[in-house]
Amino acid sequence: MAEALTSAARRVIESGQFVLGAEVEAFETAWAEWCGARHSIGVGSGLDALILALQALGIGPGDDVLVPSNTFIATWLAVSAVGANPVPVEPDPRTLLIEPDAAKAAITRRTAAILPVHLYGQPVDIDGFERLAERAGLALVFDAAQAHGARSHGSLIGGRGSATAWSFYPTKNLGALGDAGAVTTNDPALVERIRRLRNYGRDSLDTFAERGRNSRLDEMQAALLHAKLPHLQAWNDRRSALAQRYLDSLGDSELRLPAIETGRLSAWHLVVIRSQQRDALASHLARCGVHT
Repeated sequence: MAEALTSAARRVIESGQFVLGAEVEAFETAWAEWCGARHSIGVGSGLDALILALQALGIGPGDDVLVPSNTFIATWLAVSAVGANPVPVEPDPRTLLIEPDAAKAAITRRTAAILPVHLYGQPVDIDGFERLAERAGLALVFDAAQAHGARSHGSLIGGRGSATAWSFYPTKNLGALGDAGAVTTNDPALVERIRRLRNYGRDSLDTFAERGRNSRLDEMQAALLHAKLPHLQAWNDRRSALAQRYLDSLGDSELRLPAIETGRLSAWHLVVIRSQQRDALASHLARCGVHT
C-alpha cells in the first residue's frame, strides 16, 4: 500500500497539476462506478458534500429538512449551513436508523427534504424512503459518510434518491490522507450545478453564475483515494468478519447488539453495542486498550 500511495503522490507532483485535473476526473469516474451511480463529484469534505447537495437541490431558508436525532453533527450542520431548519426524527431502537413511517409522521407543509443517514455502515430502508419522497414531492439526500460498500437487497447505494453524500475522512472505510468528500447522483442537472457550486459558482474563467464556495477535491487526495480503492472490498470483508466474531461471541450476553435488517449489507464502519452499565463498560474497555 505504501508503494502505491508513494507512486500516486509522485505522479501528482511531477504533473504540476494540483486542483481539478486528471486525477480528480479519474477518481470521480471510478468512485461512481464502484458505488453504483452514474456521476460523482469530488468535493472538500463530507460536510461540504451534504451542503452542496442540499444547495444544488434548492433547499434553503424557510425549509425544514428531516434528519435523524442520532447522527454525527455534520448532518445537522449541513442543513443549518444552507439556512434550512433541521427537524429531528427518532430512530428505530433496534437498528438505530430512522424509518420511513417515522419520517412520514414528521412531514409538514414546510418540509422540503429528507436526509436519512446510513449510520455505522448499515443502509436505511432506501426503497421506502424513495417511495415516501416521491409521494410527498420531497428531495431525498442520503448521508453515506459511514457506508462505503453497503448494499440494499444486493444493490449498491450510491445512485439512489436525489443524491448521496460521502466522506473520505482518514478514519472512514475508504479514507484519504486528509479531508475529502464526494456527491454521487444519477441526475446530470444536479451534477452540473454541484460542479459549479464547488468552484465559487464559476461558469467559465471570468463568469460566476451564483454564490458558490471553495470545496474542490484536490489532485493529491484524489490520486491517493484512487490508489486505495482497489483494496476497499477486501478491507470491508475483513471488517465484516471481525463484526461477525463480535456478534457470535457476545450473542449470549446482556448487551444489545446491532440489528441488521434482512436484505441489507452493512459496511461495518462501527460495531455499536448498548449496555445498562455503559460508563463502567467503557472504562473497562479503555483499560484493556479498546477504544469506544
